[in-house]
Amino acid sequence: MLVLVAPGQGAQTPGFLTPWLELPGAADRVAAWSDAIGLDLAHYGTKADAEEIRDTAVAQPLLVAAGILSASALGAVTPGAVAGHSVGEITAAAFAGILDDAAALTLVRKRGLAMADAAAITETGMSALLGGDPEVSVAHLEKLGLTPANVNGAGQIVAAGTLEQLAVLNEDKPEGVRKVVPLKVAGAFHTHHMAPAVDALAKAAAELTPADPKFTYVSNKDGQTVATGAEVLERLVGQVANPVRWDLCMETFKELGATAVIEVCPGGTLVGLAKRALPGVRTLALKTPDDLDAARELITEHANA
Repeated sequence: MLVLVAPGQGAQTPGFLTPWLELPGAADRVAAWSDAIGLDLAHYGTKADAEEIRDTAVAQPLLVAAGILSASALGAVTPGAVAGHSVGEITAAAFAGILDDAAALTLVRKRGLAMADAAAITETGMSALLGGDPEVSVAHLEKLGLTPANVNGAGQIVAAGTLEQLAVLNEDKPEGVRKVVPLKVAGAFHTHHMAPAVDALAKAAAELTPADPKFTYVSNKDGQTVATGAEVLERLVGQVANPVRWDLCMETFKELGATAVIEVCPGGTLVGLAKRALPGVRTLALKTPDDLDAARELITEHANA
């Protein structure tokens, strides 16, 4: 079974969209999306520097646009399941036909703006813990007042909270943790610090009419499959202030019988986790259009099987 996944914030790098815009019709699609949401996606995906695309209000729509664009370049694909990490869940909702491309880009634009506003209230951030036992680390984070905002599996946990709390964590690491690495994000996403964004996103979601998923949709909230578009949309709203349980998503992939994982542009992070947590499952990351032929071969193999 083939699983199609979409990365979250932090996967973007300067210029990563450049080669994708050379595909037939890609520049026109991105220009239309840019006009619709009031953000020059082509500029930010080709010319902006790392600091500019770190901005939450920019990074999130840029990632969803890149994910949709690269997935459509694959041609006809019928995955056994779809999922996305954090903002990648909106990309996955587009894959599954829950939201059309325009609705997905409109929603993620409002999500990015709302989360940027929430992040501006208090100086917050996120740090990845390298090594250690997950249960020990989670207990230690909670003792320090931090939230295990991303429980990614393969031994990876991301802590989130105020900059003061993260500074304490850097000096007082959980037992077994080798290193604490600050992440290049603009706030403590998936924590109570994002509560103001939930209300804004709920209003935006109320204007949409979601369809039920065409493919099995696996949710970050608890790794469960979700059968209706209405519930997916409800979970997308609450997700901004709740932890991402990618570990549970990968457990579900395993239970569903996943044999391959393809991560759309800018791929790399999620297939890295899959390699460690899902041994024997083939993985492929769409980094540039040069990866499309190999991805299509993998898709064809699964279609024939």
